[in-house]
Amino acid sequence: MGKTLPFAGAPRSFPDLVSDVLDSVEEAAAGVLAPALPLLERLKPILLDLRHRESPTPLSIRKALDSLQSVLQQSFALVKKPTGPSASAIGMIEDSVRDVGRCLGLLLLAWPDAPPESKETMGALQREMMAANLDSSKGGDEGGGGGREAYGGEIAQDIEDVVLMIKRGEDDQLGGALTVLEIMIGDGLVGEEDIVGVIQALLNRLGAAKHGYRLRIIVILRKLADINDDNKEMMANSEALSNIVKSLSRDVEESREAVTLLLHLGDVLKFRQRIGRAKGCIMMLVALLNGADPSSSRDAGKLLGALSSNTQNVLLMAEAGFFVPLVQYLKEGSDMNKILMATAISRMELTDQMKTTLGEEGSIEPLVKMFNSGKMEAKLSSLNAIKNLSCSKENDERLINSGLVSHLLQILFSVTSVLLTLREPAAAILANLAKSESFLPKKDAAQQILSLLNLSSPDIQVHLLHALSSITGHPGAKKIRAKMKENEAMQILTPFLVTGKDEIRIAALSLLLNLSRYFDGVFSEQLGEFYLNVIVSVISRTRNEMEKSTALGIISNIPVNDKKATQILMNANLLPLLITLTAANTAAATTPARASQLDRIAAIMVRFTVPSDKKLQKASAGHGIIPCLIKLLSANSIAAKSCAATALAQLSQNTVSLSKSKASRWFCTPEKPCRVHGGRCLVRSTFCLVKAGALPPLVGILEGEERDADEAVLSALSTLLQDEIFESGSEAVEEAAGVQAIMRILQIGSLKAQEKAIWMLERVFRNGGQKSKYVEVAQNLLIDLALKGDPVLKPMIGKILAHLQLLEMQSSYF
Repeated sequence: MGKTLPFAGAPRSFPDLVSDVLDSVEEAAAGVLAPALPLLERLKPILLDLRHRESPTPLSIRKALDSLQSVLQQSFALVKKPTGPSASAIGMIEDSVRDVGRCLGLLLLAWPDAPPESKETMGALQREMMAANLDSSKGGDEGGGGGREAYGGEIAQDIEDVVLMIKRGEDDQLGGALTVLEIMIGDGLVGEEDIVGVIQALLNRLGAAKHGYRLRIIVILRKLADINDDNKEMMANSEALSNIVKSLSRDVEESREAVTLLLHLGDVLKFRQRIGRAKGCIMMLVALLNGADPSSSRDAGKLLGALSSNTQNVLLMAEAGFFVPLVQYLKEGSDMNKILMATAISRMELTDQMKTTLGEEGSIEPLVKMFNSGKMEAKLSSLNAIKNLSCSKENDERLINSGLVSHLLQILFSVTSVLLTLREPAAAILANLAKSESFLPKKDAAQQILSLLNLSSPDIQVHLLHALSSITGHPGAKKIRAKMKENEAMQILTPFLVTGKDEIRIAALSLLLNLSRYFDGVFSEQLGEFYLNVIVSVISRTRNEMEKSTALGIISNIPVNDKKATQILMNANLLPLLITLTAANTAAATTPARASQLDRIAAIMVRFTVPSDKKLQKASAGHGIIPCLIKLLSANSIAAKSCAATALAQLSQNTVSLSKSKASRWFCTPEKPCRVHGGRCLVRSTFCLVKAGALPPLVGILEGEERDADEAVLSALSTLLQDEIFESGSEAVEEAAGVQAIMRILQIGSLKAQEKAIWMLERVFRNGGQKSKYVEVAQNLLIDLALKGDPVLKPMIGKILAHLQLLEMQSSYF
């Protein structure tokens, strides 16, 4: 008799357990299972390897060993079993060996981290035990058939164990189950009746398994799919495809295997349709197509090519940014498919890059062909598609070069009722194409568009006005603008300023802004007093910041010397409105529209401060323009700073004469004379820069990094260095750190700024105190500038050096 099992409560160490099983193997091999001795001998090295396994040991391995020992001990009683009339001892031994093989399979499942060679050995031995045929008298077809029949019966029960382990086992058990299953599939040992359960178990586990196991499951599914289409059908239901598609977005290996599996499933047409409908599948395939892994990209491309036989899939590909199949349908598809693809393009939300890509893939030519030669439905769908593709520089040039512009104009001039639906998209495309410089050579296109304005509906008028605005805004449109000026375009355009539709008014203002830059002195005359007042009312009423900025821009482009326009604007109370706007815009957060408004407000204020009109200057000062200009000196825009400095310079030019005038009657007590101008200075009456506190912000601009306002600032500061006041004025400039700032401009300023700076320094250094203070710094700077600077500066530098007693006034060098 063999060893008896220990009591259930008696603890055994793992090595002791393995040793007990080894003893049972040896005892069985030496006794009743002697006919299976070669198989049992091969089992012993496996158990010896297992005994040296590092702890901790999973409970599943212990259970498998307990089962093996139990089976072995049960075989000891075989000699006592009644064989019956149809039974034999050898048959019972074969049953026992198969039981041992089944336990070996359980051990293989429970030992996932077994060395690969051990797994391979265990798998081979298990298969031989399950197919045990120990009766050498059995031969031929009968023996073979009997062996296969016995094996088939036993493996069915074993597959159930494997499937159960795949469904419910822990991760360490899942690994073993997958190993056994791979071996069985490789040897063709999975019966047709078991395939459904196997595939279902694999698919169910795919969604929840960890990465390494998901990868193995997908590989096994691909092997099963290659067997027949019935297996593929089980994998092509919506739930299964959903789990497979999720693997497309995971790491490189898993996505590579998942796309390969889908490619195999896609061999069948009806499964292809299901793949295309799987949520997110096409989007992920496009991502893989554009990805870095060559294998995944290649297989994704093949699968997308197969899926493109379905137009719905093609549309999904296009939404994901893969346009090749869509363009192919545009070129070679049926009329209905062409319309379908064109309609899809018209409805897509396309980025600029997507528009360009569609153009590069060849979509423009077939769409233009559809528009030119197709029926009404084809014309409308293609035109809307072109509308969506335009506004891309490359596409616009392709469309212009295709000759489309003349066809669009024909549509707009047409009075045929059937073509009326084409007019709005045609006008919209023209507006987009007009943004391209390539549009300009189109003969008389601008004049034709202008003539269409009063013949069109409001929706179309908006597009046409935008088109004209783009055309007139191109630097190369000089001849076009001149022709519009000759043809009195203003008479056509100005009525749009009083339309009730905001979009039309804004578009008309934008066009007038472009024209105002080039119409010179005749602009305000053609615009007229009525429409100048209309533009001022737009500034005061609109809540659209860009519209406000556009209206301000039109006024800022009217020449400063247009006195009539200035008077109209003063009568319209524009100046108080500008001062209010400046306060609002400087207090609020900066936006492009607000910054643009400040630039244009500052430019307009220059016209209200011209030095030749003291009455106008006083009126402007009375409204509070000087504090407003001081505030603009600190604006974020250098253009606004420059205009504000210019306006202050113009005001300050008259300060000397105004400060000497007779004191105003309403002064009851004598005022302290201004230390620069010597007379009675008040900001509103004499425009004194010192009293206004303008010097620190002016000097601050010279000390900054931007140079575009230097000349205007120096002009403002130079008004304090006029002949009558240069001594006191230079002291005021010096106190504001202005002398150092002026010398800095000698190093980094433009030529004109340097000229102004030298003129100012010459005045400053006439003052003995200033000369002694700055002589050491100035001499090196001036000599270096004389040697390296523009020759036009040399005479002026020589004059300063003479003041500094570093050079005689008559030096021939200077």
